[in-house]
Amino acid sequence: MRILALDHGTRRVGVAVSDELKIIAQPLEYIPPDPFADFLVRFKEILGSQEVELILIGMPRNMDGSYGPAALKVQGFVARLKTEVAVPIKTWDERLTSKQANRYLIQGGVRRDQRKQKVDKTAAAILLQSYLDSLAP
Repeated sequence: MRILALDHGTRRVGVAVSDELKIIAQPLEYIPPDPFADFLVRFKEILGSQEVELILIGMPRNMDGSYGPAALKVQGFVARLKTEVAVPIKTWDERLTSKQANRYLIQGGVRRDQRKQKVDKTAAAILLQSYLDSLAP
């Protein structure tokens, strides 16, 4: 069984998945969040192709740990998703994952125009990897 991670953004939702041993996170793709019905169709296709035991969703927090407007959007997204899928959903602190993803992509020589297409799924993989690392003994 795998863990699927989502990095919710206003324009794209990054998707990443763990390996079956829950050691390594791998970026998959991004899905536009709107309209939600279209997002849901693609998301359920992904769920159907993977054996997922947990959905991990990045929860944006301010640097002081408080929740802001972006967190409220994610909370609404999580609430809607819980009514549509039977897989358990958990949120995880996602502070600075997008900045870190951009930095990795720049260091990897990814051109600016291609980074937009890759940053969200890379941020989802970073989010998932931090969760997987927290599970290690």
